[in-house]
Amino acid sequence: MNVSDSELMFGVLERAGYARTDDPAVADVMLVNTCAVRDHAEQRVLGRMGELKRYKRPGDVLGVVGCMAQRLGPKLLERVPQVDLVIGPDGYRGLPELIAQAQAGERAADVAFKGWEHYEDVPAVRDNPISAFVTVQRGCDYRCTFCIVPMTRGPERSRKLADVVGEVARLAAGGTTEVTLLGQTVNSYHDGTYDFADLLRAVGAVAGLRRLRFTSPYPTDFTPRVLAAMAETPAVCEHVHLPVQSGSSRTLKRMLRRYDRERYVEVVAALRDAMPGIALSTDIIVGFPGETEDEFQETLSLVEQVAFDDAYTFKYSVREGTPAVRIKDHVAEEIKTERIGRLIESVRRVAKRKNIGLVGTTHEVLVEGRAKRGELLQARTRTNKIALLDGPAEWIGTYHRVRFTGTTGSTFTAWPLEDFAVTARSEDEAAWQ
Repeated sequence: MNVSDSELMFGVLERAGYARTDDPAVADVMLVNTCAVRDHAEQRVLGRMGELKRYKRPGDVLGVVGCMAQRLGPKLLERVPQVDLVIGPDGYRGLPELIAQAQAGERAADVAFKGWEHYEDVPAVRDNPISAFVTVQRGCDYRCTFCIVPMTRGPERSRKLADVVGEVARLAAGGTTEVTLLGQTVNSYHDGTYDFADLLRAVGAVAGLRRLRFTSPYPTDFTPRVLAAMAETPAVCEHVHLPVQSGSSRTLKRMLRRYDRERYVEVVAALRDAMPGIALSTDIIVGFPGETEDEFQETLSLVEQVAFDDAYTFKYSVREGTPAVRIKDHVAEEIKTERIGRLIESVRRVAKRKNIGLVGTTHEVLVEGRAKRGELLQARTRTNKIALLDGPAEWIGTYHRVRFTGTTGSTFTAWPLEDFAVTARSEDEAAWQ
């Protein structure tokens, strides 16, 4: 979502006559887009501000935007004297005016929530012509006790289905073949008339769109209608990121999650029944206040029971303003560190076992670009598996059929089956299917 917001800000500023540069030494305006979910993220922002302020010349503007800006507001202007402006997620439209004020010596902050703001008239400037993020929902009405998001993103509101479909249609007409729908609890989407099932079917029907993903859903918002739409819409990919946070029902209750362990497992079964072969990833927090060793063991056993394909793991981070701050029995840092080590080991072991079993199987991949290292290409399957293969640069942005030849445990090596190669813009989609 932060990537999507950055693309939106590029659109706002480009429309106002600004040109983007990645070199702070020549920039007139430097903006740091921020996250506030964990304290570690905020500390990194402060460090980045320290780096950037040395590039600041008279008349230049240094600003903090996004969730950390929303959380701290004008206090951030007091805390970091070099900061000229602070803008929350609903204030990006006013960037040019606030920058002009700052250039005139008037430091400013805009952290007001605007329930009507969806930036419909602002074209995002995207770096990736192949795959795009499309925000369909902003804010969150859930009140998980550990989460700062409702305080930094405001109440939940959804874009109109027709506006989303229009944006995706424009992207597809420009050659984008993969779209990821974004929302804090994306499958609770409802625009007053249409729900998430309607949205999946409508977006999935856009001509030229080959893959449709979404993140992040809430487990108990997978209604029968949504499951049916996923199963019956060919573009919907066989991968769901399904945050669990803990495998202990007692911990989940303290987190104020709207499910227990048993209900979560039922949702997993429903997803696998609707889309056989679906890959599941998740988010897990260790060391939530009051978490006992037995409760942590329940999380480890859930990793084995569900057999996640991947997991993002976090040590609980105190967020001032969240209810969890008041829960007694905070877990010591050294215990959290030890537990996350065991959790990561368990997640990797399960994922490696699953991935070894996939060696020798064939998959459709979208070639996304050059691999970070070496001369290979990086590609992604519908189930969100990363594969490295040998091929020409012309393959970037195209779809190929490959066979997995090996795995590191997390990524795959792959061999292209040339007889099945097809470009993203092939007119013979029916033959491909």
